[in-house]
Amino acid sequence: MQTNIQWFPGHMAKAIRQFEENIKVVDVVFEILDARIPISSINPEITRISRNKPRLLILTKADLADHQLTKQWLLWFQKQGQAAITIDAKTPGVQKKVEQAAKRLLANKLSQQQAKGFSPQKIKAICVGVPNVGKSTLLNQLINRRSAPVGNRPGVTKGQQWLTGNGRLELLDTPGILWPKFADQRVAEKLALTGAIRERAYHSDDVALFAIQFFKQTSPSALLQRYHLDVSELELANPELLLTITAKLGMKDDYDRAADRIITDVRKGKLGPFTLDNPYDSELTGATD
Repeated sequence: MQTNIQWFPGHMAKAIRQFEENIKVVDVVFEILDARIPISSINPEITRISRNKPRLLILTKADLADHQLTKQWLLWFQKQGQAAITIDAKTPGVQKKVEQAAKRLLANKLSQQQAKGFSPQKIKAICVGVPNVGKSTLLNQLINRRSAPVGNRPGVTKGQQWLTGNGRLELLDTPGILWPKFADQRVAEKLALTGAIRERAYHSDDVALFAIQFFKQTSPSALLQRYHLDVSELELANPELLLTITAKLGMKDDYDRAADRIITDVRKGKLGPFTLDNPYDSELTGATD
């Protein structure tokens, strides 16, 4: 029986309260999303709290996502009237792209300030996202220096801090925030597979089986090539296929270790670019309308 995945440590509840207070002093909300899960990484608590503020969705890790689906997601957000951009935080030009998007979103406010004769002010933005979404890497690009701690595990940023750079942006960093309960376990599995949930909150074999099923459906050749499988082996039930992959990896019957390897391979893009959320999934997109 599959374990129900839930993870909401106390510091996240505190971070949500702080976000609710700090949003009053900013001009815009930057919600950082994982391009591989553009809908599943949207925090409903952030949506609720920021409903009266301009909000820019920034899809990170675009280099790891399916390029065509990323473009379709941007179109989908546009149709919803939601500002969204996609970036690879490791490439140049990120600061300019984000700052220009923020200016477009705040165009009326900025023009009013200019009409009143005010000198250009800093644009105050609060940056929020699920854990391990690439927020700290993005912030380091926006401020042109390594000031925010970077890590490849959820929960690296523990406090909240203001960061400034050479441009117009003044940024309030926040810890990675999830929400109190995952009503849809598909969302929880996606968050776990992409690294937003601490390992202790789920069983790796459950998440690896989810990954196997996804790639069997969308990119079976990736499984064949990465784990030297025969085509006939893709017909196996997922638990049996996991055991087969375990043996192929030379791990005998240590399927837990093999499950961890599969999860790591997926996260590092060893099975190729992928996007777990599909804009044509009406059940998924309908929940956010």
